[in-house]
Amino acid sequence: MLPFIKKYRILIGTFIVFSIITITLFYNVLKPSKALPIYNPADVNPELVDSTMQYVEKYHTIGNFSFINQNGKIITQKDYEGKIYVADFFFTTCGSICPKMTANMVDVQKAILNNPKVMLLSHTVTPEIDSVPVLKKYALAKGVVDSKWNLVTGDKKDIYSLARKSYLAVKLGKPDELYDMVHTENFVLVDAQKRVRGFYDGTKKEEIKRLIDDINWLCENDKK
Repeated sequence: MLPFIKKYRILIGTFIVFSIITITLFYNVLKPSKALPIYNPADVNPELVDSTMQYVEKYHTIGNFSFINQNGKIITQKDYEGKIYVADFFFTTCGSICPKMTANMVDVQKAILNNPKVMLLSHTVTPEIDSVPVLKKYALAKGVVDSKWNLVTGDKKDIYSLARKSYLAVKLGKPDELYDMVHTENFVLVDAQKRVRGFYDGTKKEEIKRLIDDINWLCENDKK
């Protein structure tokens, strides 16, 4: 047997290398490729969507907006044009889930800090409390990088409308106060075409890892 192996060692070696390459190619072809869904209002829990939008099945995008950030600058859709971004809803006096959400968003900020394709956008749900100076103090305390992350305030009705008609992320508030929003832990991933591509629990580290992975995938692969 040994003389046989010695005689045909080149042929055997070539066969082994060829087999490894072939198996690898087959694995790559058959392996399911990663893909992120494109969410429309009809795809999510109706409780999170305005009644006028619940049965929209295609072509949903984030609507135009105009708010004021922690530096007193007006922030509109143009500031996020062509960008992938993560949106959420919070308030500075929240003592329950907000601290976890903010700490986790800081981790997202670290991950995308040197990526010019990606930004963050946090909307206060208590604009009557979270004025520009309050947001600025909060931003400084949490390490917000102004060029990457806007904390915005504005008209409560506009914030509410955007949350339910665009981001599909916030439940109805109290029956006696239409624009009193119930807080949500959702982080919403939006692509460069203003489409919703993912929802993530902003209080959970494993969800933040999934979010960062999906951001990186969008940056590299999403050509739609």
